[in-house]
Amino acid sequence: MTDASNMHIAVIGGGPGGYAAAFLAADLGMKVTLIDRELNPGGVCLYRGCIPSKALLHVAKLIEEAHQAKNWGLEYADPKIDLARLRSWKEGVVKKLTGGLGQLSKQRKVEYIQGRASFDTSNVLRVSREGGTEESLSFDRVIIATGSRPAIIPALKLDSPRMMDSTSALDLPELPKTLLVIGGGYIGLELGTVYAALGSKVSVVEMLPGLLPGADRDLVLPLHKRIEKVFDSILLNTTVAAVKEESGGIRVSFDGPEVKERERVFDKVLVSVGRKPNSEIHGLEKTQVRVGQRGFIQVNKQLQTDDPAIYAIGDVVGEPMLAHKASHEGRTAVEAIAGHKVAFEPNAIPAVVFTDPEIAWCGLTEAQAQKENREIKVARFPWGASGRAMTLDRTEGMTKLLLHPQTERVLGVGIVGVGAGELIAEGVLAVEMGAVAQDIALSIHPHPTLSETIMESAEVFFGTSTHVYRPKRSA
Repeated sequence: MTDASNMHIAVIGGGPGGYAAAFLAADLGMKVTLIDRELNPGGVCLYRGCIPSKALLHVAKLIEEAHQAKNWGLEYADPKIDLARLRSWKEGVVKKLTGGLGQLSKQRKVEYIQGRASFDTSNVLRVSREGGTEESLSFDRVIIATGSRPAIIPALKLDSPRMMDSTSALDLPELPKTLLVIGGGYIGLELGTVYAALGSKVSVVEMLPGLLPGADRDLVLPLHKRIEKVFDSILLNTTVAAVKEESGGIRVSFDGPEVKERERVFDKVLVSVGRKPNSEIHGLEKTQVRVGQRGFIQVNKQLQTDDPAIYAIGDVVGEPMLAHKASHEGRTAVEAIAGHKVAFEPNAIPAVVFTDPEIAWCGLTEAQAQKENREIKVARFPWGASGRAMTLDRTEGMTKLLLHPQTERVLGVGIVGVGAGELIAEGVLAVEMGAVAQDIALSIHPHPTLSETIMESAEVFFGTSTHVYRPKRSA
């Protein structure tokens, strides 16, 4: 095993992958330098992604619940939205979290450099500090954690403040009367949900036949039905042929077999068509690091590149582009550098779409099983039979288990409904621990809770669910 105390490592990028790697390396006794352009660690997730979007989605949920309260005999006036205070609150959340990470860096004696790094050699970085000074620093190992950025479609590139990406949309510059979201993925739907709750008329356009193309259709259906009522329109099987700015807004031309209006004008347009890895690092060509055709840095299961001195983690090494995946990769890379016997080979990386209702899944999906021609059994529990869902007036949800037909092992879990993002962790544990359906069914869950739906999904598999009646088959 390597003597960690003699190691000096550099981490390029201070996002959830980068700072997790840097902090663990410091905990293991290594000398650590963390380099990032921001004042404190946090990366896209904390500054321009996960955290600010979830803060705004919480506000959107409160507004929606206030409207729904009419069904329960409670009347609230329409909310008065102070955009400046809302923006300030969101930024305050970001500042507290990133400032806290700055303090943790100091407590761990991590040298934090605000600036940019480029490669002179595999072990030597040229670091340009924010103040303008430049220096060359030598390291035993380097971890690349440079993340990703919003993808841009050249045909939709328009230099106008009316055109937004996810970063500018989170700044909440103003509330447009009409907003078009280009892309029916999770980022577009989450931000569309926020703007719709705040009063914008939101339309979403997706080139494929359904929203959230990576998710199972039965999970997406309840969300689709709900946002049909919240959004102004959902345009599927439709592409954007052109965008043009004029005095009244952005004129958008649509193309597709189901298009009714070929042109519409929107106050603002949000382009959300995916993300691109930040692998164009100056000087990387001076190393042995290989970059694939899609721009992802090539790594092995220890997150080591083709250059023995350089590791890479997070969005820059491939999908899924998720903060929690990056964090675990960062820790794996550091443990590998320290000489531990490790590999990054999870069975279940959870995915969560923080819309209303939320969608979450982990492990094998039905779409994946069908594509791979794998035989599975699926047990579904409808939330219409859940007492807790009934008390929340949110019975549109569903929980399902994907099981191996012979061993009854849990291969995947899918959930749609309020709080699905919190519930999916039990599914991750079940998949990773190799649990079988009976393990889930025999684990006593508290009542009344939404977590019971996981237990009852297993009971559905055995035909013994307390709250779902299935007549016995005749012999």
